[in-house]
Amino acid sequence: MVKKVVRTAVPRVAAINDLSGFGRASLTVAIPILSSMEVQACPIPTAVLSTHTTGFKDYCIVDMTDFMRDCVSHWTSMGLTFDAVYSGFLGSPQQMDIVTDFVESVRRNDTLVVIDPVMGDDGKTYGPITDEMVTRMRSFVGIADIITPNVTEAAFLLDEPYSKNIDEQTVMDWLPRLADMGPGIVVVTSVPSPKEEGRLSGRTSVLAYDRSDERVWKVSCDYIPAHYPGTGDSFTSVLVGSILKGDSLPLALDRAVQFTTLAIRATFGYRIHPREGILLERVLDTLRSPVVMSSYELVK
Repeated sequence: MVKKVVRTAVPRVAAINDLSGFGRASLTVAIPILSSMEVQACPIPTAVLSTHTTGFKDYCIVDMTDFMRDCVSHWTSMGLTFDAVYSGFLGSPQQMDIVTDFVESVRRNDTLVVIDPVMGDDGKTYGPITDEMVTRMRSFVGIADIITPNVTEAAFLLDEPYSKNIDEQTVMDWLPRLADMGPGIVVVTSVPSPKEEGRLSGRTSVLAYDRSDERVWKVSCDYIPAHYPGTGDSFTSVLVGSILKGDSLPLALDRAVQFTTLAIRATFGYRIHPREGILLERVLDTLRSPVVMSSYELVK
């Protein structure tokens, strides 16, 4: 069951992620999305980079572990309250410990904790992610109310072998096991859907398991043959904003899938390098519109 957060006039989120000067990803995606949804984003950068790491070479990066520790100490001393804590890329086990301590210090019964366990995609870990971090992530997600791994990250969390042939039923079997790690709600993205007869293009789905009632929700969309960094950040940011604004879990999933799909479609027709990310600026205004047609379905 999704927690209802109504403590402040404008919901406030501690957004913990990396900050890239160029390329739409992580905090440069999360902040405008949350702000457009009338949610205050309070960033804690885990690293500052000249560009994000996908498709760029020779980027410069500054580790922000010391700043993170000082920032959360300052916020705690001020008695700041947060409607949600939302973490994305973390660069070390030490940063996971800092976030864990921060959550414990600010958490109340109605505080929403969302962890996007950023570790990799297409069966591979991202460059900075070590085996030690994958192992530590398996316990770290236990503090979350909601986790949003992609299929690769779900496999890593469960120490299951990754294969391009992982299907929807396999992920369905994984969902309760992931919830047993601690989170009440598990959302797995980029799940391949069975190809429908007569369709030239495939489809992809998001599956969500709510441990409180053991229901599984599904939202599908057409697969678009393009890969843009930051789409996972966009999805989870919309999901967080939707829940904080009072949407149910399936409606929040629907809104997040629709927005991310629209952003990819808005970008796909232009001849820009995929590493620049989705053209977020062209679609942000749609976040203030109601979901006109819901496509979520209850599959279990």
